Amino acid sequence: MIFSEQVDGFTIDGGPDALLIQKPEAIALCREIGLGDRLVSTKMPRIAYIQRGGRLHALPAASVLGIPTRIGPFVRTTLFSWAGKIRMGAELFVPPKRDDADESIGAFMTRRFGTEAATYLAEPLLAGIHAGDVDRLSVRALFPRLVDAERKHGSLLRAFTIKNPISNQQSAISNEGAFKSLPGGLSEMVRALVSAIGEPHVRLNTAVDAISGRGPFVLRTAAGESIDARAVLLATPAYAASTLLRERDEELARLAGEIPYASAATVAMAFERSRVRHPLTGSGFVVPRVERTGILAASWLSSKWPNRAPEDRVLMRTFLGGARDPQALERSDAELLQTSLAAVRPLLGIEGEPRLTRVYRWTRGNAQHEVGHLDRMAAIDRALTRHPGLFITGSGFRGVGIPDCVADARRTGALVTDWLRKHNLELRTQN
Repeated sequence: MIFSEQVDGFTIDGGPDALLIQKPEAIALCREIGLGDRLVSTKMPRIAYIQRGGRLHALPAASVLGIPTRIGPFVRTTLFSWAGKIRMGAELFVPPKRDDADESIGAFMTRRFGTEAATYLAEPLLAGIHAGDVDRLSVRALFPRLVDAERKHGSLLRAFTIKNPISNQQSAISNEGAFKSLPGGLSEMVRALVSAIGEPHVRLNTAVDAISGRGPFVLRTAAGESIDARAVLLATPAYAASTLLRERDEELARLAGEIPYASAATVAMAFERSRVRHPLTGSGFVVPRVERTGILAASWLSSKWPNRAPEDRVLMRTFLGGARDPQALERSDAELLQTSLAAVRPLLGIEGEPRLTRVYRWTRGNAQHEVGHLDRMAAIDRALTRHPGLFITGSGFRGVGIPDCVADARRTGALVTDWLRKHNLELRTQN
């Protein structure tokens, strides 16, 4: 999903553009591969907005995933009605869930904070970043810290406002923002990683058609080549892993194939600064489903990151598709562009046509960890024990974001290393 390019003085990320500081694994990887001194923070002011009633409302300051940690900014926000604010404040008195059954993000937020919070926070913000359906995505799989906060403190407001590790951590990162990126876009990280591994060890455009054998394995490529391997780690989308595993283990293939994916598009647009009336102070905005504008969100790249556009230009992106609009990628680039322009023009006061446009299509690019995902993963892990030397990782399985993928890759890599050591010891003992 990572793709960056430089075009006419603009640096554009067609996929993700940020690394979350709160989950430090991706930041640590950048430092490990020599990019530590190139990491940059978001520009000030660090304001994000939510669209409601055709207007942009600033997300209350000092919030965690939209959940307030201070009373003042929450009381003053224009995002919620007074009835909504009172219901959200009453979360302090909502009894915690007593069982461990999974539930959707929408059900969790409605239960804790009410319908208005689910509509204008959970749906566009928590589900939106995964391009998913708020009533299907699993809160346990995607936001376990919210579940843990309820279990430990009985209330999320209590957890995020008292002196505790969650609020302390939030305060510690506030000075440098919540995200980091790289001047040339996140593709810098991919190039540095390939360099650290060694280009001869990375084979591009080499499709694997089948995996046979049971250690050693034999990989057959589309070009007819056979590759012997003591261990195989599938870091593919879940649906690709399902195809490769079908002849080996029907149950494992079925479990992997049941993980759904959503498709999305990113539309990048550049304008002359003088043609955009909005000050673009902040990083952008998310759009609740009820607004029906045709986009999921918009990001102001030139306001969010330094040196992403020439001085007299602005660069922004819109996001379309996902579970909200599964047919989006059936439309032409021109149609996606027109939908984007229609959504942002009245909000940002844009005149004229964009000076530069790019459309990036991500077919089945967003894994959907829906309710029951953790149980499915437990079943996948049990099935893998039938295949010593075969391992699985990737966003379809454990963790959608870049830091989560890095963390699971390290964990899985350690398992591979441990297995190879034991396997080699067994071979030496046998000989």
